[in-house]
Amino acid sequence: MPQDILINWAPQETRVAVIEQGAVQELHVERALERGLVGNIYLGKVARVLPGMQSAFIDIGLERAGFLHVGDLLSSIASRHGEGAEGGRSEPVLPIEKQVFEGQSIMVQVLKDPIGTKGARLSAQVSIAGRLLVYLPQDKHIGVSQKIPPQQREQLRERLQALAGDAGGFILRTNAEDASDTELSDDIAYLRKTWAHIRGQALRLPPASLLHQDLSLLQRVLRDVASQATQFIRVDSREQHQALQAFATEFMPGMLKKIALYSGERPIFDLHNIDEEIARALGRRVELKSGGYLIIDQTEALTAIDVNTGGFVGARNFEETIFKTNLESAQAIARQLRLRNLGGIMVVDFIDMARAEHREAVLDELKKQLARDRVKTTVNGFSALGLLEMTRKRTRESLVHQLCEACPTCQGKGVVKTARSVTYDILREILREARQFNPREFRVVAAPAVIELFLGEESQHLAGLSDFIGKPISLQAEAALPQEQYDIVLL
Repeated sequence: MPQDILINWAPQETRVAVIEQGAVQELHVERALERGLVGNIYLGKVARVLPGMQSAFIDIGLERAGFLHVGDLLSSIASRHGEGAEGGRSEPVLPIEKQVFEGQSIMVQVLKDPIGTKGARLSAQVSIAGRLLVYLPQDKHIGVSQKIPPQQREQLRERLQALAGDAGGFILRTNAEDASDTELSDDIAYLRKTWAHIRGQALRLPPASLLHQDLSLLQRVLRDVASQATQFIRVDSREQHQALQAFATEFMPGMLKKIALYSGERPIFDLHNIDEEIARALGRRVELKSGGYLIIDQTEALTAIDVNTGGFVGARNFEETIFKTNLESAQAIARQLRLRNLGGIMVVDFIDMARAEHREAVLDELKKQLARDRVKTTVNGFSALGLLEMTRKRTRESLVHQLCEACPTCQGKGVVKTARSVTYDILREILREARQFNPREFRVVAAPAVIELFLGEESQHLAGLSDFIGKPISLQAEAALPQEQYDIVLL
């Protein structure tokens, strides 16, 4: 499907929008002070080994130590591949406490950025992505992208094996399907040169040092997002336009003619109302063209998506209305996953469908739309409760977590106590304080809405408490206080 790529660059932030059929399909944001770590290679130091979890914490010079599971150690990976095993059978994985020890230096690569309170997820198997190939210097595996037709994979694998020789393994990426031997050889040479530099850095630098940093967002856009379907790549910075041209000249000459400098007076993102699209992508509610809507809630462990008919009553009968809403929702959900960069476990609550063929049609439509996603997704179908379960690989923070923080008023709950609930909390607190202390007077400092209730509907309860404890209670409104917060001053 034809796509356009718009790049808005500023010294502090780079934003990229992928447009298909006039609608934003993907948004990527990278900030100079918050650049992602996925793909970075470090010389780590084992800080702690946890035999009970079969994992280790690795100090890579960040605020929090990274997490390395036994399954991501080189010996474990080799065992899974059956290397060194007799009769083609893989050997059992050694416990982690027999493979690493505290204080040991180990080269690791970031698989997942630190998310929330969790440190980065690490692997001891290094992979270096090129334009056409992914290099596995510590492996011998030759693989081909699953998106390439099966009938071509074996031929491509044989070509790559002949070009690569025995020095490490490679995975042929989807955009290398029609690459010439010269192009593949150039990519192999570049990747091996990069690996030699990384090894040299590892011998020279102390533990907890960065050995290799992944490409910037602009370069990754050319490497990973741009394809034959890309019509143009517009960037609004002359300096970055020149940098992109230089990168394309060296690694992707076919993309050179598609890179254009945008010099219009209107901001580049205004061309497709992208800032408005970003604002909508930060909200819970997604409106559908039919009048239905989605509610998307992110938690730490999973994302819940609820489908509602809303004001859609256009079909001939109720069953058809539900089916049409669910079909449209399947398309919208796939787009929202890409747009918001949602990852992890997903649970989708489609409107209940009585007919099995309707459920199958909605499931097929969702899989069809997800096939366009460059991130790996797995759809498990409908559960016994009628919920659709799926996963989407998560490597970076979602758009909401990247651009937003928890509300200081509700602390991320999404709700606050009513003013009446707060007044009753205050009455209980005054009674509690009166049993412990003997002040001359209690003064309540609270939000204006709470004070208004005490002066009006709750005045009788406040006066009754004052009589009961035998102390005067004065009131002070503080506009700067959130509704749930208050202070009781003992005078």
